[in-house]
Amino acid sequence: MNLDELLHVLPFYKTTSMIDEIKVDGIEMDSREVKQGSVFVCIPGFTVDGHDFIDDAVKQGAVALIVEKLVEAPVPVILVDDTNRALSMLAGKFFNYPTSKLPLIGVTGTNGKTTVTYLLEEIFKQQMKKTGVIGTIQLKIGEESYSISNTTPDALSLQRTFHKMLGENVDQAIMEVSSHALDMGRVYGCDYDIAVFTNLSQDHLDYHSDLQDYLRAKSLLFSQLGNSYDEKKRKFAILNSDDAASDLLKRSTAQHVMTYGCNNKATVMANGIQLDAAGTSFTLTSPVGDIEISSRLIGMFNVYNMLAASTAAIAANVSLTTIKTALEQLEGVNGRFEPVVEGQRYAVIVDYAHTPDSLENVLQTAREFAKNNVYVVVGCGGDRDRTKRPLMASIAVKYADHAFFTSDNPRTEDPQSILDDMTAELEESSSYDVIVDRKAAISQAIGQATSEDIILIAGKGHETYQIIGHTKYDFDDREVARKAIRNKEKY
Repeated sequence: MNLDELLHVLPFYKTTSMIDEIKVDGIEMDSREVKQGSVFVCIPGFTVDGHDFIDDAVKQGAVALIVEKLVEAPVPVILVDDTNRALSMLAGKFFNYPTSKLPLIGVTGTNGKTTVTYLLEEIFKQQMKKTGVIGTIQLKIGEESYSISNTTPDALSLQRTFHKMLGENVDQAIMEVSSHALDMGRVYGCDYDIAVFTNLSQDHLDYHSDLQDYLRAKSLLFSQLGNSYDEKKRKFAILNSDDAASDLLKRSTAQHVMTYGCNNKATVMANGIQLDAAGTSFTLTSPVGDIEISSRLIGMFNVYNMLAASTAAIAANVSLTTIKTALEQLEGVNGRFEPVVEGQRYAVIVDYAHTPDSLENVLQTAREFAKNNVYVVVGCGGDRDRTKRPLMASIAVKYADHAFFTSDNPRTEDPQSILDDMTAELEESSSYDVIVDRKAAISQAIGQATSEDIILIAGKGHETYQIIGHTKYDFDDREVARKAIRNKEKY
């Protein structure tokens, strides 16, 4: 593609030199990724500014620069008001607008996003469709998995990924959409067909000023479904009728709305819910019929996850029979209420719960099935929302017989300071220990477990690392727990 053709997508820009006959072989926003023929887009960030790496980009072979600040360079410089917005437009143009051809479902909400995307993946696989999934755990195209750094990648990575999915004959794309990504414009240019809302509770208040601002960011996914109608390409907003935040989201979209729930009236509902330690059963009622579901997923929070995925699937014209088969076949999702089994007589469960609401949900579920004591190992991440720390601790001691407060990903904060924030408001009578070292905390919890106890290790779930300072160290709650169980069972 020629540079002048690529720039047609930008309505207004200024350039320092002629741009005719310049061939563009790629777009990059990281100077380290620039190759001969790349256009380098300078993005101002929180910690680094792309404008500071122009010399590096030119040495690497950049043939043009997209900037917000006029600079001198030996290659054409294209000045725009907002390089972040320009990046989305240029990436869409360069990769030929892949989501206009690829059905796309976006899932947002505080909790449940990952589980819903994996339920949807299973549903569409049962429909014999090849899927692409972008989320917290990984990027998947068909059966191939790739590592991922953010829940929702930047606009350039997204368009490149969707282009790759089309090239590999993906039939349905499914992605988690974080509030950060919506607020920062990472999903500009993504043409969503279905937007799903799971729930809203306190999280990310280190970034958002308050819960209303957090909800405002979430609402962007629904407003960005568009304002026009196409009978050949209907768009849907899938909302949780039992969550009050859905009222604002419903007003944020012009598109068709389908709701799901267990309490308030909804388009799709779960009735006759039966919960036990082996799984969940309920009757799913919908406008296209009713069907009995018997799933190995545990807890009320998973009833909502299954309803969210089912409603989105119905909107995508998937049959109830296919939905039933998928829900009943899926055994679980990595790091989501995942059991660690080494033949022990007590239960060890690893879960990603890292918000007050999600911790309460999983502890309530554990409490419902507990025949003996419930223990929880939990911490809070550093350089993140401090206001949720005492909330997490109070929930832990409320629902567990004993809590072990420990490090999560302390990042650049002092781990002990984080734990002090957690325990500052607890009553003296609360039953808990503070153990800074996470491995030691897990080992101690398992060490004191007896027959039919439940140990919940919360906060990190699928993560295979711990961030201390600016360094990632290998750390997997599941493997640490597995070793602790084996060591205990020797004696």
